Amino acid sequence: MDFSLKNKVALITGASRGIGEAVARGLAQAGADLAIASRKLPDLEKVAAGVTKTGRKCLPVAAHVGRTEEIQNLVKKVVGEFGRIDILVNNAATNPTMAQALDVDERAWDSIMNLNLKGLFFLSQAVARVMKEKGGGKIINVSSIAGISPDLLPIYSISKAAVIMATKVMAMQWAQYNIRANCIAPGLTKTKFSEALWNNPDILKPAMALTPMGRVGEPEEMVGAVLYLASDASSYVTGQVIAIDGGKTI
Repeated sequence: MDFSLKNKVALITGASRGIGEAVARGLAQAGADLAIASRKLPDLEKVAAGVTKTGRKCLPVAAHVGRTEEIQNLVKKVVGEFGRIDILVNNAATNPTMAQALDVDERAWDSIMNLNLKGLFFLSQAVARVMKEKGGGKIINVSSIAGISPDLLPIYSISKAAVIMATKVMAMQWAQYNIRANCIAPGLTKTKFSEALWNNPDILKPAMALTPMGRVGEPEEMVGAVLYLASDASSYVTGQVIAIDGGKTI
């Protein structure tokens, strides 16, 4: 089976830290040239510097993918630099509130949905149009086990469940263009994004009690599944969700 990404171009969002950064480094090690995006360019430039030391090209682009006008600019820059996009990893996400369903306000709903779902879909659409013209590609969406079973974060859970359905829609409608779409669903992972959860003993203890492996995941532990889905090793896999959660969804 071929796990090599040599001569491939990957676009990764939310790549300045955490899972996105780990995936960027992993795909570069597999041979891909990269375009990495997030809202803050200085953070991206640090990641890009590390990637280029491996001998791969890396284009950092500041972009808020929750804004449709910035999506088009992002795709234009990547295609202008590399001429193609073979792999898209939709990792960018937000959750600005810990409010429960009775208390969450419309502003928080819009913030979460605009980035986690709307931005993911329209970036995928824009990239799929490029992939269609170039003979195909792979889209990997980052959902969450919160999208499989309701979580402490209700609106985040709803958005991540929608990401799973968006993945299935993409897989069904774009297979005719040789575009495969799949999804990973991380469990609680030790990133800055989720620090309010894993750094709170009142949340961590019951979560680990329901996790057979009994520990929090590391960002690097998400990379293998992404590499599999991004490569020809998964050539007959589309529309699927891989939970990477230490067994919690059991």
